[in-house]
Parts: sequence; C-alpha cells; structure tokens
Amino acid sequence: MPPSLPPLIAAIATPPGRGGIGIVRIAGGDLDGVIAGVVGRPLPPRVATMASFRDARGMPLDQGIALYFPAPHSYTGDAVLELQGHGGPSVLRLVLARCLELGARLAEPGEFTKRAFLNGKLDLAQAESVADLIDAATATAARAAARSLAGEFSRDVDGLVERLTELRMYTEATLDFPEEDIEFLAAGDVTGKVAALRSELARVQVRARTGALLREGLTVVLVGRPNVGKSSLLNCLAHEEAAIVTPLPGTTRDPVERVVEIAGIPLTVVDTAGLRETNDPVERIGIARTWAAIARADLVLLLVDARDPADDLHADDRAILARLPVGLPRVVVHNKTDLAGIVPRALVHAQDGAPRRHVWMAATLGTGRALLEREALAAVGAEGETDDTYLARERHLAALRAAAAHLDAAALHVAAVPPPIELFAEELRAAQDALAAITGAFTADDLLGVIFGRFCIGK
Repeated sequence: MPPSLPPLIAAIATPPGRGGIGIVRIAGGDLDGVIAGVVGRPLPPRVATMASFRDARGMPLDQGIALYFPAPHSYTGDAVLELQGHGGPSVLRLVLARCLELGARLAEPGEFTKRAFLNGKLDLAQAESVADLIDAATATAARAAARSLAGEFSRDVDGLVERLTELRMYTEATLDFPEEDIEFLAAGDVTGKVAALRSELARVQVRARTGALLREGLTVVLVGRPNVGKSSLLNCLAHEEAAIVTPLPGTTRDPVERVVEIAGIPLTVVDTAGLRETNDPVERIGIARTWAAIARADLVLLLVDARDPADDLHADDRAILARLPVGLPRVVVHNKTDLAGIVPRALVHAQDGAPRRHVWMAATLGTGRALLEREALAAVGAEGETDDTYLARERHLAALRAAAAHLDAAALHVAAVPPPIELFAEELRAAQDALAAITGAFTADDLLGVIFGRFCIGK
C-alpha cells in the first residue's frame, strides 16, 4: 500500500497589513486540484507564471505570479505552491479562502518550517534560525542568524559529535579487553583527545553565548548615589539627551530607559533614582523602583565618583555592592575623570574570590566609553567577536553546558588509576546525546511543539 500523502496546508506568508505584494503559500502531497481550481491550468515547475486567481465560479479574485515547486525540491520537501498577488488584506483572505475550499486546511504556526525539518531539509538548529532571522533586532544579529541558517552552528556541533563517536568506538573496543585498558587508553592518546574536545567545545560555547546575547539582548541598570552621573552616562550611551541632568540630588525619580546597540548587541539601559537614605516619600518610591529594576537586570553598572579613592570605595557604594544579587554581573564605573584629573582606563581584579571590573571615564565628555563597552560585554561573557558568531537559544546553551559537564566528568575518570572505563564511556554517551539534541537528532515531540508554536503563521 503506497504511503499516504501529507495533508494540504495553506496560509498567508506575508505580514499583516497592506503591502505592495502579498503571498499565499500552500504545501502538501497533491496540489493538482488547488492549481486547477485557482489558476485553471497546469504550471511548469520552478517557473514564474503570470496568472489570474479565480474563485469557484471562475471569476477573478486577483492577478499575480504563480510558482510551483514539486516535491522534494521545495522549502518544505513537499509540493509547494506560492500565489504572489497584491498585498491588500481583503484580497489575500479571498485567495486563502479559495485554497481552503479546495481541500487545504489553515497552517499552524511554524508548520511549513516544521515540515522542512521533518523532511530533512533543515536540522532543528537551522529551523530555529529561520524565526531568529525574522526577529533579529540588529544587523549583526541578522548576519549571525543567517550563518546559523546556512548550517555553520550545526557543522560545529556535528563535528564535535563525530569526534565523540570516534572516541566512543575506541572506548567500547577497550571494554572488550579490560586487563589491558590502561595500555589501550595510552596508545590512543585518549586523554589528549578528551582535552582537545573540551577545548573545542569551550570555543563553541563562547560563540553561542555571544550569539544568545545578540538574540535576547541585555538589560543594563545604572545605579549609584545621587549626582554620580547616571543620567549623563545614559545620555552618553544613547547619543541623545534622554535624561534630565542637573546638579540637584534626586532629579531622577522614575526609571528612564533607552535601547542602544553595542557590538551588535541590543541593550536596554535603565537610568534609576540615586540610592540614599531619604524621608521624601516620592524619592523613596523611586528608590524602590530602582531595586525592582536591579532584580530584572542582566548587568549592573555601579557609578561612583572618580575623585574617591579607587581602593577604598565610599561606604554607601560598598553598601550598594553588598546588596546586589549574588552572581549578578557588575562593573564599577569611576565617573568624572575630567574633574579628578585621571586618564580613562580599565582594571580587573579579584574581590572576594570573584573578578570585579573597574572603568574610569567621563560620561559628559564621552571619554572612556569604548573601555566601558568592552568591559560590560566581558562581564556578561560576550568574549567572542560578534561579527563571527551564530545565533543561539537558551536550550542550545543548556545543551552545551550539559555536554561540557559530562566531558569534565569523563576527563576525571580517564585520569584515575585504574580508570573506570564503564563510567568514562557513559559520560561520553551523555555528552554526545546532549549535543545531538541541538540539531534534533534526539528530540522529544513536545519540544518540537514548543519550538515551532512560537513561529509566525505562514512560516
């Protein structure tokens, strides 16, 4: 019995609203009925054909271009028909309704791309990059998404999986000769191969982490005592007079936000009320909102006065640092270097076992801004070049972290004397499974539903 053909699905593939061109896309197993019912004549494959789109009575609905892609040579791997007409919402709805009359059903969000994944046209990471390319907020993010769509991220992951597979094959062979396991491992330089894998995985993690920042962006909150220059720094980063600057303490009451771009990464910078003890009820509300903004922050820039000793922060500044959430990245910005007679510079030193980044700058003049941007990105782990990365999602980062943890455990096992080969082999298997989930080699159906359910209809 021949396999059943995939059902016909149809959707408007262009954004809502009026436009010069609108596209209705149909995909499925047998499009002959739709082509005959809408266009009225057969279409040559992959040739743009001028046609009238007609209703059930043969009356014209629109006039445009019809494109037919027979399976498997299409975006989805199924037969695909695109009807490219005028971009008015009403006419597009009429053409779509005609397709539904002819047996198609309305496509679900992301169903076209899901079919491309299921038909082997794209792996899962590439499929996700389709939505990321559409949603890219900056040109750098769009280029990174395009690299992922072209398969660069997938190739790096597949390369790691391939090397893990080879190492697992060698390890499984070692299990057949338990009395010679140490000699086997030494002869194959297993320790060196694991170290090389961990190094390559770390490189991929850096690129993916930077790519995740390109996709998600960051919320950066400016905090500090009154009159240390928070509003001036916001204006400096935004290249506009976004916040009111006066010498009067407490000028900023409500948080002021601006979206800026640093190295292609979108940052929502939040200027907040100065933190101090006050009896002013309005100012106290503003201070409460400052702490609420800090709770949502990805990075805090603590502004202090550059005229204060760098190695002995003001007691109020130390109190603010102590109250920040544990693990929240922060940079101490020593502002007003122009008044202190200090040259802008950057410094990283350990504080309570963790690195603390310091930048000296003059926000009103813009001097030291590049130093601040560099240290801010480094504080959140954006250590790679943003113009040479690929977009990544949190699930990708989680899978890479899991693979790294398993490889770390594998390295400990192989270094033991005698090495527990069974445990070593199991950690390699777990690392391989974690990486394979990125491209969809091992993926639960419910995860696919979550991923593609966030796509727009028609894609």
